[in-house]
Amino acid sequence: MTTTTRYDDYDVLARIYNEDWISGLFQETIPVLEELLLSHLTKGSHILDLCCGTGHLAQQLIKKGYKITGIDGSEQMLGYARENAPEAKLILDDARFFNLPATFDAVVSTTGSLNYVMKLEELECVLKNVYNVLVDNGIFLCHFFTKEEFQSNWNGKISGNVKDDYAWATKNIYNPENQIGQIYLTVFSLVDKTWQRLDKVISEKCYAKEEVISALETAGFSEISSYDAHYDLGISQMPGSTYFICYKR
Repeated sequence: MTTTTRYDDYDVLARIYNEDWISGLFQETIPVLEELLLSHLTKGSHILDLCCGTGHLAQQLIKKGYKITGIDGSEQMLGYARENAPEAKLILDDARFFNLPATFDAVVSTTGSLNYVMKLEELECVLKNVYNVLVDNGIFLCHFFTKEEFQSNWNGKISGNVKDDYAWATKNIYNPENQIGQIYLTVFSLVDKTWQRLDKVISEKCYAKEEVISALETAGFSEISSYDAHYDLGISQMPGSTYFICYKR
């Protein structure tokens, strides 16, 4: 495939995800998967990790006895994933356009990955692709950051880290009028004893819960349930982290 048909904007985030963000992102993910998904699967089930990133979740699922295939649109992310989850089958592809045989017992998409899909019609394409790769009675679990998250944590919050050869900083801004959050990212890398600067703006879409449910229904899914990690599951300290689980019947 070509770079024109996949999300390669997130190559710049690969090292940050791998070294700094991943522990916080997965504090709630594993308990949620165990409660909502894994209890319905047998060991050895084939799971597709959609937008698998740096492969940390894939490796955790492999350790639990599942067969894992991962898809991501960032070659840099997959470079780390090959190190972190060497037993997983990893595919460079775009969630909007991928096409695989219907061999998966479950599909997961976690850590707000689908918020990076900026148009509702493109999100519907992603969800239809997911539906098509599931076996009958297959399960799909996906995670979105919703309005409460964007309103509370995208108000100019600044974060970052400094290392011997690398430094980064982000500032998160949310625009409620168009429901778009933007990450203003600056990265400094030490290359041949010279510091190089890269600036990038990465956008995320805040979808309403009703929009996600409607898109899942349009794709063909049924028995759709949603759970807020704070209010419903008691896992997250803050509201706005929402999990959807549904079935291909």
